Amino acid sequence: MLIDIDRLPKEGLRLSGDFEFLNLDLVEENAVVLEPAHAEIAVRLIGEEILIRGEITAQLSFVCSRCLIPFEFPVASKFDLIYLPEELDALSEELSDEKLGQMYYSGRQLDLRAVVLEQLNLTFPAKPLCAPGCEGICAVCGELIHDAACSCLVKESDPRWNKIKFNVRDKS
Repeated sequence: MLIDIDRLPKEGLRLSGDFEFLNLDLVEENAVVLEPAHAEIAVRLIGEEILIRGEITAQLSFVCSRCLIPFEFPVASKFDLIYLPEELDALSEELSDEKLGQMYYSGRQLDLRAVVLEQLNLTFPAKPLCAPGCEGICAVCGELIHDAACSCLVKESDPRWNKIKFNVRDKS
């Protein structure tokens, strides 16, 4: 969905709609889109800056990093963004810390679909877990530990390493 910046009303623009994305559009390779992402977006032009405020809701599925079982992941995220004209970036010659967080638009259009996809991808957990206490899979037999299907005895570490373990703990 392209927004023509020159045609934005002075009071701004409010949009509400569903955005369908392919699983390949997502940065997490094992993520699956279960429902289209719904976005409520307000766009305003102040001078040359474009202010975008929005909220995204979606239903995704991830694969747990520990037990490898798929689980549903609801997304509810709010965002506030400011886009500057690309020409302002071309005028400066060096990259500063302040510029790292700035976003730019080129031409006189802004693609809201790309904005929504970026914000959706930013909601993903670094390590998807089905539950905070997920114990994962047994390294010996490969069964799920939380189902009590695993009866393997975990071998204690070699007692000769204990002296080193205590020394390391004391230094921290």
